[in-house]
Parts: sequence; structure tokens; C-alpha cells
Amino acid sequence: MLPSLSCNYNLRQDMMTGFRLNLAPVKEPLGFIRLVEWLTAIFAFWSCGGYSGTTTMSLFCSEGRNETLKATFSYPFRLNRVTLVDGNTTLCNHSVATTHLMGDSASSAQFFVGVAVICFFYAMLALLIYLGYMHVYKDSDFGPMFDFGLTAVIAFLWLVCSSAWAKGLQNVKDAVGTTGITSTLAVCQESNVTCEVTEFPGVRSLNVSVVVGFLNLVLWAGNAWFVYKETRWHSQKYSAQHVPGPGRGQQVPALM
Repeated sequence: MLPSLSCNYNLRQDMMTGFRLNLAPVKEPLGFIRLVEWLTAIFAFWSCGGYSGTTTMSLFCSEGRNETLKATFSYPFRLNRVTLVDGNTTLCNHSVATTHLMGDSASSAQFFVGVAVICFFYAMLALLIYLGYMHVYKDSDFGPMFDFGLTAVIAFLWLVCSSAWAKGLQNVKDAVGTTGITSTLAVCQESNVTCEVTEFPGVRSLNVSVVVGFLNLVLWAGNAWFVYKETRWHSQKYSAQHVPGPGRGQQVPALM
């Protein structure tokens, strides 16, 4: 039997030996940071994926009459599908065609939430292995090496998705603000009409989601070091640094 096949076979056999509950890993950085990552992943996709807000635009007409428009939008922030004005509507004595908000931040928002969901499940699986199968994890080369590789990849994904979502969120803010709505609503271009957003949607949870995204980047990048210490790469390097050589406890034999 090939060594790799034998190793995988032994790993499967060890996984079937039984669950051994051990809470010690949670008291160490390796397991504790995984627990924090699991919690922050929940908060990340909840703060972004569960959002819904309403923007209110007031139109001040020249004859002293005011008009009010409201638009409600939510995740995944396809604003160009959100109706601001239905067709055949008269505003300030002007006929207005069907008008939508502008912009589409769905790709960055869904990417962000998707990474958060992946991290939620992986952190939960990793905690299960740490708490119940740590004896198998430490005795195999594959487990720590796979854990380290995936942790590093996820840290990079947090960097990309958080940066993309930060830009997407700014686009959402611009689109539902006075400037964004004025530019897409034709009646606001009339000289006798003044348009202004009088009730801006609260985006505090969305701001928090961006902060949590970059916090996850720090957590996963930092945890990559502790996972790396469990791999054979670190153990081999550590052993090589502590092997006594000439002048380190060994006496070089004299030449005859």
C-alpha cells in the first residue's frame, strides 16, 4: 500500500475510534480564536445580509406644495430594481416616468456574506475537531497542513471581500443620498423644483459589517500562525534549530 493511502486509511480509522471531549484547546489561542471567528462570522453575515432601510426624498415645488417619495431597499442591494416613482405619476405639475434608484452592489455584498457563511461552517467544523478529535489532529500531518492552508486562504478572502464591500457600501450611500437620487430623478432637474433627502436610512449595521470584516481578516491571519505551529514544517524547523552542532555541546574530534 502506498504511504499516502496508508496515511489516509489510518486517519479514517482513527476518526472512527470515538469522540474524546477535551475543552483544553479552547483555553489555548488555537481553539479560542476559532471560537471568536465563529462568532464574528455570524455577526458579519447578520449585519449585512439582514439589512433593510428606507430613504425619503422631499420635493419642494415652486407653488409652495411639497411631494414626498420613499424607497425601501435591502440586501443584496440591487438598487436599480428598487422603484422610486411608478409610471404615469405627476410631481410638482410634471409627468414623471417610472424611476428606479441607481447602482447595483449585489456582487460585493453577496461575496461578503458568502465568505462569512463559509467561515461560519469551517470554524464550527474546526472547533468540533479540536474538541473531540485533537488526538487524531496532532498525530497526522494532513490535518494541520490542510487547516493552515485553508486558514491562510480565508484570511486573504476576508481582505478581498471586505475591501470590495467597503466600496460597495459607499456606492449604496451615494445612491440613496440627495446627489444620487437627484441625478436619477428627472423632475429634480427642473429649475422650479428642489429635491432633498429628508430622512436618510440608518446604515450603522452596514458600517459595523465592514469593520467586522476587517476584524475577521486580523483574526484569521493571526490564527494562521498558531495553526502553522501545529504543522510538521514548524516542528522540523524547530528541531533543526535545536540540533547540537560543532561548538554546541559537541567536541570536534582531533585529527590524528
